[in-house]
Amino acid sequence: MSDGFDSKALKVDALTKWFGPRCPRCLGGEEELEKNYCPDCGTVYALRDLSLTLYEGEVLGVVGESGSGKSTILNCLYYDMEPSSGSAYLSSFEGGSVDIFSVSAQAKRGIRNTLLGKVYQNPLQGLKMRFSAISNVAEKLIAAGERNVAAMEARAVGLLGHVNIPSFRMREAPEFFSGGMQQRVQIAKALSNNPPILLLDEVTTGLDLSVQAKVLDLVKQIQRELGISMLLVSHDLGVVRMLADRTVVMLDGKVVEEGLTDQILEDPQEPYTQELVHSML
Repeated sequence: MSDGFDSKALKVDALTKWFGPRCPRCLGGEEELEKNYCPDCGTVYALRDLSLTLYEGEVLGVVGESGSGKSTILNCLYYDMEPSSGSAYLSSFEGGSVDIFSVSAQAKRGIRNTLLGKVYQNPLQGLKMRFSAISNVAEKLIAAGERNVAAMEARAVGLLGHVNIPSFRMREAPEFFSGGMQQRVQIAKALSNNPPILLLDEVTTGLDLSVQAKVLDLVKQIQRELGISMLLVSHDLGVVRMLADRTVVMLDGKVVEEGLTDQILEDPQEPYTQELVHSML
């Protein structure tokens, strides 16, 4: 690749996810759908033959309106949801030669706990709100097989400090934290096992602007320091402009445009992308 990234960290091929029974009409092809919806049986095609590549050390932004399928990609990759069809390959798993959707439940747990980290849009999904911040980070370490309590506590304290959680609050439960602090605990938890890939799902949605800026600065700092690959889902083009090297634009479960972020934002080619960019101005 000519944009400074050489090796593929993640490759997704023909990923498809539908919700519903499907019927002869929608099985007849895309031209039978209304956007991504079958009017006869009500099946929704959240992803339709989606393919993308994330390179090592790259931040890839995925943008689109609500319902375009952005978060469904992350849900499938992190095993929160089972894809209907398609495949995905991680360079950090079997050298990128084995489809991560086809492996055993035990292998999936290993991939989820050691090779991927995820920061959810809603911290309620990513954190145990009544456990301490330290315990939340330790939970991911335990899932990956760590059993040394002192080592886990030291790792948790170090990571929470890195994401600017004050030491005197590390033993408090996230239910007493602000939204921005909860997101920072999620980031610490996601990083606990040094995953090569971080999945970020609308991490600034619902946060005040000043808090958004702090969370984004933190993500940028972590990416710079660790060189971690990130798949960043957002409806906010300002977030993508700040963080993403390349951007994929989605509509109705399909990629409609992709390219360098600056190129997408400054000279969008597709009518839908032009609408998105103009709405930001």
